[in-house]
Amino acid sequence: MKEKSKETKRKLTRLNPINDAALIRESWKIFQIMAEFVEGFEKLARIRPSVSVFGSARTPADHPYYKQAEAISLALSNAGFSVVSGGGPGIMEAVNKGASEGKSPSIGLNIQLPHEQSSNAFQDIALNFRHFFSRKVMFVKYASAYVVCPGGFGTLDEMAEILTLIQTGKTRNIPIILVNASFWKGLLDWFENTLVPENTISAEDLNLFKLIDDPDEIVKAIFDHYEDRDFEPSEDELEILSHL
Repeated sequence: MKEKSKETKRKLTRLNPINDAALIRESWKIFQIMAEFVEGFEKLARIRPSVSVFGSARTPADHPYYKQAEAISLALSNAGFSVVSGGGPGIMEAVNKGASEGKSPSIGLNIQLPHEQSSNAFQDIALNFRHFFSRKVMFVKYASAYVVCPGGFGTLDEMAEILTLIQTGKTRNIPIILVNASFWKGLLDWFENTLVPENTISAEDLNLFKLIDDPDEIVKAIFDHYEDRDFEPSEDELEILSHL
């Protein structure tokens, strides 16, 4: 067995020779990633309070979900929140469009993708990312709330990310609001009827989010969350956010 293991290692070494050019390329990517973080920190540090809003890139402009996202973002903007989207088409465009018609900045965190993603024209501040992970940090770091409209894998990814971060204490507790109860019903039933009984989440984790459809009620829920505190993170929360 030991001889076989040694032979396997020798084969792997032959199949995967060290490529100096590849190593150099990977090392230089660190500076590319650093540049994305620096630009994001510099441009977004002054936008608070802000709300990150998510939704499908595939939703057409005449769809009720698009109109709903536009109305929600307009209400948030007029309430004094900078509104942050993924910067692309569909619901992301609706988010930036609604926010741009309000009183507060409309912000897009754009991502370079082989298909689907193209920047919309309604961004007062636009950042461009190559890496999902640096973009995701920007969504979380300055957000006073998350609003999650109907969407696909990308939207689910962002929702699961913030739920996990709050559940594990890796970020501060902010409102998470899911929009359109009928869209989320199947997933939430699975949370309650499968994940909780299987003990993969606790029943209390279901309190991490709310279901609200009305734009004014969404704004109210966010203000209610901060009724006894500032929108700005506390010193302890800043320490937590520094380790995202």
